[in-house]
Amino acid sequence: MTLAKAIRTIPDYPKKGILFRDITTLLGDAHAFRKAVDELTQPWAGKKIDKVAGMEARGFIFGGAVAHQLSSGFVPIRKKGKLPFKTISTSYALEYGIDEMEMHEDGVRPGEKVILVDDLIATGGTAEGAIRLLKKMGAEVVAASFVIDLPDLGGAKKIEALGVPIHCLISFPGH
Repeated sequence: MTLAKAIRTIPDYPKKGILFRDITTLLGDAHAFRKAVDELTQPWAGKKIDKVAGMEARGFIFGGAVAHQLSSGFVPIRKKGKLPFKTISTSYALEYGIDEMEMHEDGVRPGEKVILVDDLIATGGTAEGAIRLLKKMGAEVVAASFVIDLPDLGGAKKIEALGVPIHCLISFPGH
């Protein structure tokens, strides 16, 4: 089975005209999940990656697995108010407004090589915010890796414009 076939598409969710890419079917298929984690990990195998950062919530699933495969630490990037220790934060653009995300102030150290991992990149606002947060702490963001890219929404190009290479496993047209 290809990774694309392991992902369920739900039309008109959460609103009419949207084709929602549901990764729960990929996560529930042991072979597809393993393949996705292996493919997210492969470009960095044998390289020194200090941390893998994952964005709430599906980025925790993939990022944690990638960190394990690379013998790297894992850094959760969460919505404001969810972390118990001292945090740094940044705001980022949503389709209809602004939100904030945080990480612990000791999540990364200056000069550490970090990969950002999430399930999907659409408009790129959340990933852009996470990259700004990591760079603010002095991390070297080596790349951003996603299972799914929705290229029609331009997020990958936005991240590349920040000087961060993108690694995506699947592209789906539309939004």
